[in-house]
Amino acid sequence: MRTTLKAVQSVYHSFSIGNIPAVLAVMAPDIRWTEAEGGPYGGVFIGPDAVLENVFMKLGGEWDGYAAVPTEFLSQGETVVVLGNYSGVYKKTGKGFSAPYVHVWRFRGGLAVEFQQYTDTAVHLRPMS
Repeated sequence: MRTTLKAVQSVYHSFSIGNIPAVLAVMAPDIRWTEAEGGPYGGVFIGPDAVLENVFMKLGGEWDGYAAVPTEFLSQGETVVVLGNYSGVYKKTGKGFSAPYVHVWRFRGGLAVEFQQYTDTAVHLRPMS
């Protein structure tokens, strides 16, 4: 069985190459996915299908070169904290952004049951206006 840390690292690698099915496969059927309030996709989404529809499809459809590049992984038991940087260009305006993030992943039984995003939502929103 792979470790929780390895599972989270594989998520970021899969996301970076556009392998969204591999990202979704790490999620529990009832994952609680929280995007930062006030951000472009802020809210709580339950289940991989809700994450796909309300987050990943919007990122892919509205942004060019959207990336969530991790710079550090901190792991303690079933929890992994990821520090990294977002970047991308909003298609409608042609404006780009770069913003740091913190992601907190919680696992149970080898699957992600909770995801919490922390980022500067104002920076993320700027290219959208």
